[in-house]
Amino acid sequence: MKHARSPMPLVAAFALAAMTAPAWAASPGAWKQHDKAVLKACTEASQLKGTKVVGRPALFSGDVGHTALLLQGRYPQKHMKNRLGRELCLFERRSGTAHVTEADAFGR
Repeated sequence: MKHARSPMPLVAAFALAAMTAPAWAASPGAWKQHDKAVLKACTEASQLKGTKVVGRPALFSGDVGHTALLLQGRYPQKHMKNRLGRELCLFERRSGTAHVTEADAFGR
């Protein structure tokens, strides 16, 4: 009696390849351009003054199509008294637009 081979190793190998495929899709030069676009769009969308990046961009999968970036700077409003603040920026890779929201609770 012959035993049937389990397809699981093949399925697992295919799943692993599918998950890592986005890493093969772009050249190092393309990622540099992406990072420049993210930095430019996010700092322009920021409401903080003296905006600087905290950490590195967080890439969501191609299905989501966003890159997240944490920003830090000073609140320009007089009542905020130049207090240090943080914003989370979500960059839409398809459209190249950035959206920011207050994120003072992150990383403290």
